[in-house]
Amino acid sequence: MSTPTKHGSSTERVLVSACLLGSPVRYNGSAKLSGHAVLERWRAEGRIVPLCPEVAVGFPTPRPAVELDGTTDGGDVMAGRAKVVEEGGRDVSDLYREAARLALEEARRGGCRFALLTDGSPSCGSSFVYDGSFSGRRVPGRGTTTALLQENGVQVFSETEIGALDAILRGGAA
Repeated sequence: MSTPTKHGSSTERVLVSACLLGSPVRYNGSAKLSGHAVLERWRAEGRIVPLCPEVAVGFPTPRPAVELDGTTDGGDVMAGRAKVVEEGGRDVSDLYREAARLALEEARRGGCRFALLTDGSPSCGSSFVYDGSFSGRRVPGRGTTTALLQENGVQVFSETEIGALDAILRGGAA
């Protein structure tokens, strides 16, 4: 087994969606517990920096479903070219922009060059989001937090890519 990648004098840390760690913080009050043994190893190694951007910015749990509107790229929301709306039509774009900024601050504070985020989320999605119709239709895209993290050099992986991220951390390639 190779030595874990180091960031300064400590083990490389990873920003991880709190719902993947079993916290019931998703919009419907549920968790999205990955159950992956790698998460438990990372926890034991002190790698995990847990965060739910929506809860960090003050959204309650449960809360209305939210989707990107007018885009499939959270970067457009961050730039003010598109919106994030609740199922009832309320524009929550400003809160999602602030949630992304809080996530970036937390990643920087934790020395995280990597993030493991929940795919499909209008905040954390990295390979897909929902199309804005609230019909459950997935489309390729990324959420607001993912966009801001990526634009600031943080590599984002979805929960289905945990093995790839673990290989990078264990092998030292980044």
